[in-house]
Amino acid sequence: MSNLIVMPRSTPDREGVVLTVTPESAGWTYVGFELVQLSAGQTFRRNTGSREVCIVLLSGIAEVETAKSQWSGIGERMSVFERSKPYSVYVPDGDFYEIRAVTELELAVCSAPGNSRNEARLIAPDRVGSETRGYGALERRIHNILPESESADSLLVVEVFTPAGHWSSYPPHKHDRNALPAESLLEETYYYRIQPEQGFAVQRIYTDDRTLDETVVVGNGQTVLVPRGYHPVSAPPGYEVYYLNVMAGPIRTWKFHNDPDHEWIMSKPQG
Repeated sequence: MSNLIVMPRSTPDREGVVLTVTPESAGWTYVGFELVQLSAGQTFRRNTGSREVCIVLLSGIAEVETAKSQWSGIGERMSVFERSKPYSVYVPDGDFYEIRAVTELELAVCSAPGNSRNEARLIAPDRVGSETRGYGALERRIHNILPESESADSLLVVEVFTPAGHWSSYPPHKHDRNALPAESLLEETYYYRIQPEQGFAVQRIYTDDRTLDETVVVGNGQTVLVPRGYHPVSAPPGYEVYYLNVMAGPIRTWKFHNDPDHEWIMSKPQG
């Protein structure tokens, strides 16, 4: 098994945590990620400490409280594959969050360093931008949950729906150099869901010099670490692939560099 794949637990722990990525476990500096599954009535509480957090309600309905705010009955979709936009909550560093599951609930807890410039807020579906990228077998649907146009200190969060037989994060691109304005340095995680669940996705992570060059087969509920390099994704025929991306780095902007060998694809006629 590649050390770029983080496997979920077979059952949640006492808090409901199924999967955890910390900067220490990933061997990097910025991105943290947890996947939490709660039964109806169960509560999950954490202090944010020195990190800002974006809590994405992947499925289910919840009540959320922070030091200054609370929201009741948030959430709508019961599966990510309903393809509706999610509810999320942004919580700054130096705060706390308490989540009570109204129904069965699946949460993604995305984190990165904060500097107390923002207030906790609800990110309702009408605040989530959506777009279709690519054409033909490159087409996929994007939900921009926490893009750089919205206030945060470090975090960028987006979810992507890749139809069966399509490619995404394609042409292969990278963002592993602090070389603005051409390219930004961003660590990244991919949290995967597959429909039907017995399916898989294929992701390649590689650098120009091939000191990193891995192709991984990813199952439902698994997370892939992208510390550097290009990282295209393929959804096999018959299986729709969802993933949630969490990105963060020293400067909060997404500027990517396409693999020169494959950039010609962007200029291909779309008719």
